[in-house]
Amino acid sequence: MGRVAIVTGGTRGIGEAICLALKNDLGYTVVANYAGNEEKAKAFADRTGIKTVRWDVGDHQACLDGCAKVAEEVGPVDVVVNNAGITRDGTLHKMSFDDWNEVMRINLGGCFNMAKACFPGMRARGWGRIVNIGSINGQAGQYGQVNYAAAKSGIHGFTKALAQEGAKFGVTCNAIAPGYIDTDMVAAVPDAVLEKIVAKIPVGRLGHAEEIARGVAFLVSEDAGFVTGSTMSINGGQHMY
Repeated sequence: MGRVAIVTGGTRGIGEAICLALKNDLGYTVVANYAGNEEKAKAFADRTGIKTVRWDVGDHQACLDGCAKVAEEVGPVDVVVNNAGITRDGTLHKMSFDDWNEVMRINLGGCFNMAKACFPGMRARGWGRIVNIGSINGQAGQYGQVNYAAAKSGIHGFTKALAQEGAKFGVTCNAIAPGYIDTDMVAAVPDAVLEKIVAKIPVGRLGHAEEIARGVAFLVSEDAGFVTGSTMSINGGQHMY
């Protein structure tokens, strides 16, 4: 039986591109998690033939139950891509605690919840791949995003720590830090602001979701067994360190 992968936030944007890459390029059996838009999830499933499952990744018990159900119905989960994320932007002066907490609960908490659900099985079987989607703004910071930047920065630290736990069991844990990608989230940025952002990208354009997906496909492949604890920056040269 081939590898089974769960991609959170997998029915749109970067998540959809990742699902298609894992299915088409690696031949993995992919399950796409989503949070709430059933209409778009159904359209995605009809278009791609990929199974969709609904739960809130910020809900610890929902992740445990959902992953157990996937394991029972599809097969043991070998690959987890923690892509689900939200924004609740605003300066600290105006940001509510709920705006802070919800971003931390989903963006960072979701990584813990999904790893907690799937890591023990990977470890027991001696093979696993976890990829966490961070952000350039978790590396460099961003005005008006103390919640998002903190959560994404936390993902990078979480990745390095979990990589050390999994290494001797054949379980790798890596992160990808995308720059600005042509997704719905970036499309919501005002044109004048977006023009200034693109002007700071050395390659002179936004990235494509498929470019992130190809990075994920490598990290979850059989060939990437010696890569763990790494953060792959895919940002057109906008931030280097």
